[in-house]
Amino acid sequence: MEQFMEWLRQPWPWYVAGPLIGLTVPVLLLIGNKSFGISSSLRHVCAMCAPANIPFFQYNWRKEMWNMTFVLGILIGGIVASSFLSDPNTIVVAESTQRDLAALGITDYSKLLPAEIFNWENLFTLKGLIFFVFGGFMVGFGTRYAGGCTSGHAIMGISALQWPSVVATIFFMIGGFFTTHFLLGPLMAWAGF
Repeated sequence: MEQFMEWLRQPWPWYVAGPLIGLTVPVLLLIGNKSFGISSSLRHVCAMCAPANIPFFQYNWRKEMWNMTFVLGILIGGIVASSFLSDPNTIVVAESTQRDLAALGITDYSKLLPAEIFNWENLFTLKGLIFFVFGGFMVGFGTRYAGGCTSGHAIMGISALQWPSVVATIFFMIGGFFTTHFLLGPLMAWAGF
């Protein structure tokens, strides 16, 4: 049993984790003609918890309970993994990435998220408001505007041969590269990180 737990705690290689994620798509399609995606669950929660006379939320959300169960499973799985299956070793980051991150003031690799940015002190500041609240709003707006999130488009949409998902994923990647190489440094310096 100890060997099995040790195996679970280690990061899984891409050639194991990738196909497992990829197999989610055909399994969902074969079992119930369901599409993989997470961002639509926010609409279901809003329709369930705040029934109003807003046409966007007037639909049979009970038919989508499988999606809510899926999201709940992700939440529970994350709690179980972080509580019982976390790897005690320092996260391995490439040296070139460490140099780039050190230039931005990020040097702590003891957790999955950089402690220099993601902490309670930063949350209740102007920069926290901009990065977390405004940034979160922009991610939500972009997800709605694009008709789905990055995982929905890249995993489900491309595998279903949907041209809009290919285009969306290309622009997600371009936006990520542009932000990383041209905007992140000046934005973090401006915000005082």
